[in-house]
Amino acid sequence: MKDADKLNDALVSVVAGAGLYLEQVELKPAGKRTLLRVTVDLEDGPGGVGSDQLADVSRKISAFLDESPAAPSGQYVLEVSTPGATRTLTEPRHFRRAQGRKVVLATAGGDITGRLDSVEGDTLSLSNGGQAREISLSDVLSARMDVEL
Repeated sequence: MKDADKLNDALVSVVAGAGLYLEQVELKPAGKRTLLRVTVDLEDGPGGVGSDQLADVSRKISAFLDESPAAPSGQYVLEVSTPGATRTLTEPRHFRRAQGRKVVLATAGGDITGRLDSVEGDTLSLSNGGQAREISLSDVLSARMDVEL
């Protein structure tokens, strides 16, 4: 088992205890140190992780790592963040999290941009300029959230 996988297994309950979902754990060399990047999110549905939640889970992860043999050896930098505004949507949970947001979908028939109104089973309901459209998740080749300025 890789070190990142061990850390992922060790941190799942810490992150869940803070009311969040552990999206990803990455370990990367950063000079003489190691960068430990922990990505957290809400478990499901629309909404966002607040700054207070992010600070709380960061403190809990840091405290856990101070006492854990699973912590990276040597010096490391802990970075705790969310997936971000332009996250790639790869799992049904990601689409449910993106409800209400503008998304860009790549399909065999071309790109589709619109507001993701709902996710029911494997069907996405999008609207764009008053036009409603339903798309099956199986028809989506790739997808991402789009930033609205």
